[in-house]
Amino acid sequence: MSAPLPAQRAHPLAKRIAKPVREPALPSREQILAFIAESTDKVGKREIAQAFGLKGSDKIELKRILKEIEAEGAIERGRGGLAPSGRLPPVVLADINGRDRDGEFLAVPAEWDAAKGPAPKIHVSSPRAGRKSGRPAPGLNDRVLLRVEPTDGGRYAGRVIKVIGKNKAEAIGIYRAGPKGGRIIPVEKRAQGREIEIPAGEEGEARDGDLVSVTVQRETRFGLPQGRVSQRLGSLGSEKAVSLIALHLHHIPHVFSADTLAEADAVKPAGAKGREDWRDEPLLTIDPPDAKDHDDAVMALPDADPENPGGFVVTVAIADVAAYVRPGSGLDREALMRGNSVYFPDRVVPMLPERISNDLCSLREGEDRPALAVRLTIGADGVKRRHSFHRVVMRSRAKLAYAQAQAAIDGHPDEKTGPLLEPVLRPLWAAYAALKAARDKRGPLALDLPERKVLLTPDGAVDRVIVPARLDAHRLIEEFMIQANVAAAETLEAAKQPLIYRVHDEPALEKMRALGEVLASIGIKLPKEGALRPALFNRILGSVAETEHATFINEVVLRSQAQAVYAAQNLGHFGLNLRRYAHFTSPIRRYADLIVHRALISACRLGKDGLSSDVTVGMLDGIGEQISAAERRAMAAERETIDRLIAHHLADRVGATFNGQISGVTRSGLFIKLDETGADGFVPISTLGAEYYRHDESRHALVGERSGETHRLGDRVEVKLVEAAAVAGALRFELLSEGQSRPQQAGGRDKGRPGPRRGVPGRPPGIRNSGSRHRGARR
Repeated sequence: MSAPLPAQRAHPLAKRIAKPVREPALPSREQILAFIAESTDKVGKREIAQAFGLKGSDKIELKRILKEIEAEGAIERGRGGLAPSGRLPPVVLADINGRDRDGEFLAVPAEWDAAKGPAPKIHVSSPRAGRKSGRPAPGLNDRVLLRVEPTDGGRYAGRVIKVIGKNKAEAIGIYRAGPKGGRIIPVEKRAQGREIEIPAGEEGEARDGDLVSVTVQRETRFGLPQGRVSQRLGSLGSEKAVSLIALHLHHIPHVFSADTLAEADAVKPAGAKGREDWRDEPLLTIDPPDAKDHDDAVMALPDADPENPGGFVVTVAIADVAAYVRPGSGLDREALMRGNSVYFPDRVVPMLPERISNDLCSLREGEDRPALAVRLTIGADGVKRRHSFHRVVMRSRAKLAYAQAQAAIDGHPDEKTGPLLEPVLRPLWAAYAALKAARDKRGPLALDLPERKVLLTPDGAVDRVIVPARLDAHRLIEEFMIQANVAAAETLEAAKQPLIYRVHDEPALEKMRALGEVLASIGIKLPKEGALRPALFNRILGSVAETEHATFINEVVLRSQAQAVYAAQNLGHFGLNLRRYAHFTSPIRRYADLIVHRALISACRLGKDGLSSDVTVGMLDGIGEQISAAERRAMAAERETIDRLIAHHLADRVGATFNGQISGVTRSGLFIKLDETGADGFVPISTLGAEYYRHDESRHALVGERSGETHRLGDRVEVKLVEAAAVAGALRFELLSEGQSRPQQAGGRDKGRPGPRRGVPGRPPGIRNSGSRHRGARR
């Protein structure tokens, strides 16, 4: 008699039907079908034979039976093994192609016979991704390996085993119609020059000029790849919305579901019950002139406490979003999915519907609004003595713009600020002066980078690019918000309440080495020993503050810094030089702030709508990773949209010359940042001259092997615009300035002094190389 099958290898169904015979009997067709249907792992002939203890000739017979069952259509074969006909195998290769109403990913099998009907939908859940797990997070249009289980209604639940491909099969571009089909102009810089051919009949509903999503069906070694239009995303011509490209390219949710909008419309205004009445307090909002929502109000008064001479009581009141957006609601799920609001020159994609963000939670002038407020007692030295949190109903005294408030302080009040100057504005500025002294002593990272703003005409075209003045009014609000955020983190830590911190780690070693190389190229030595502190970088920035390298070095120092993220574990905030920091002041536009609000409501016993007691640090860490990714996505989308708008703005200035600075050096060429607009463009290495240029990584330079002419990171240059690809936001320049030269003999040009670019040898003076470079055999 054969030895029994080991228990750990026997399938439960096989145990039930096993018979005590000398040789294992062949399972019936019904038993095979039942075994396949109940299997949760990949199943094939080998797994069936092992489960039923089949050997030798019985395996051959099993193969014949399986072929018969498959021929009858009762089972089918796929990459995940055998499965009942019309049902997915336990493991399936699938493409993520959308989201459900709760924001969860939906996928369809990568291989599906359309003759069977519509492909089944798979609701996808994923193990947490991030720097700790080492797993990439799945995204829209990704190909993934899923473990699936059937659910009700013919649907499936799937868990991501592995991300196979990142957005390889999908492309976003502008459709250009032709006599037979059309072509797609890709919107990504790296895909420029690689158009996609759309055969006749594959254009779907796309019309000339539409932004479309394309499935690439066939790549060829010669000629254009072919694809089909899978979705019409919008008309750039009619909407004049370049930001539409970024929204779809980065898969940013920008349309609220009908259910979410209905939930927002049904929300009733929060009353004053259970709140402190602060409607007579001189709170006011100070925002940009075009702000549509106002989520913070401030005030400051001299402290009447004789034990705090010269001190102040500073109040920061923040819109009480937690009163309207409850955990687990549709509004809450939508806010978490979005993570933050996204700001483009032509539109805002809000985290919450306008009914919440621009109405109920906007601290409008003269209207009652619920708020979560913090009172900070500040000493004359600017150091916080104590603080307390309050849930209040308030009424903003006034809505001011930054420049308007600053003008009043500078001696030019208007009709609105005149009555507020002495009782409200001057105490604010006095309190800020104390806080500024403490900030200067603390020594946060003092980067000085101008923030450019793109202004549009009414029809959506670029009017001009400006650098708004940096006023004390901006710094005042910024410092008040920082103090409120620190107080929030301190309160929650003291209460042992889980929270999401805003953390900023110190720079990584490899980034410090790269920074040291750049600084060495302009004669600045970076200390090799000692603890990293913001003061180190501030000394470097101070040493170049009045030189031509100031902007460049500020940008290089910024690049050397770690990315600030949201996390449930406190790492401190290196840039602000703070031991603990949590975002509290913008719950209308940041989900992290909403979590902190709920945590404060629970910790301070300010209501029943706080953070649930079953929320763990692990859960918050997962949320932190999700919203950190959403923030990076938003930053990339905002930056690329500005690049496209500026490229479109400069398209009619091809041939014009501009001043700028070399902002990057690669083997392929030079990146140039223009002074006028801050736009970035590229000079291909093939256009630099008739000699071979090599990339000197240690010096961050391209060096001519014959002449020694050097183009270094940070060099001031003059360039000519030769191409502006508006769709991709790409600019191509021709370099007009000479590089730095080797030391000259007496009478020669001084080393390092820029001058007009030399003509190519053998050509008349002043005639530039046509663009091609004779490399010979590249080494």
